[in-house]
Amino acid sequence: MAHYFSEQPKTASRPGSVDLVLPDLHLRLETDSGVFSPERVDVGTRVLLESVPPPPQEGDLLDLGCGYGPIALTMASRAPDATVWAVDVNRRSVELTARNAQAARLYKVRSVHVDEVPDDVKFRAIWSNPAIRIGKQALHEMLTRWLTRLTPDGVAYLVVQKHLGSDSLQRWLGEQGWQASREASRAAYRILKVTR
Repeated sequence: MAHYFSEQPKTASRPGSVDLVLPDLHLRLETDSGVFSPERVDVGTRVLLESVPPPPQEGDLLDLGCGYGPIALTMASRAPDATVWAVDVNRRSVELTARNAQAARLYKVRSVHVDEVPDDVKFRAIWSNPAIRIGKQALHEMLTRWLTRLTPDGVAYLVVQKHLGSDSLQRWLGEQGWQASREASRAAYRILKVTR
């Protein structure tokens, strides 16, 4: 069975588009089958983008699990002088995000596979609608890998559905030594703020 978190989706390509409409931004994004939420911008992603404070205006920022790019492109439009790394395990997602960034003229978006980010890059902000459905162990490994790359003053914002374990994830983050607090709660989604 094909999943949006497969590296090479087996699903036949079915191109489409969605509109990302936020108070400060309106983008038409190219989508395709085999990626996360290809029919519409996911509610959790929208809650995240409508709830978080503006990203740092310079440095390196990360969209972890970029899909076709709504989070990365929003970061890039709100922080035009920053470099936004859009990473995903799904090669189709990486290609879509790159095309969407070009179409939106957001040239400081670097859309790459998760294993292609240089080791010395540290992030001032991470925004993510993490792939909860990959399983708890894989999720914990993914978050550990990327949260350790926050700068000392860096902050991560994660959106997680309440019934998919947002509270237990917040506890786990605390047990690992992170400061994890609930920044916002809306439509059964929690925004977790994570710092060192």
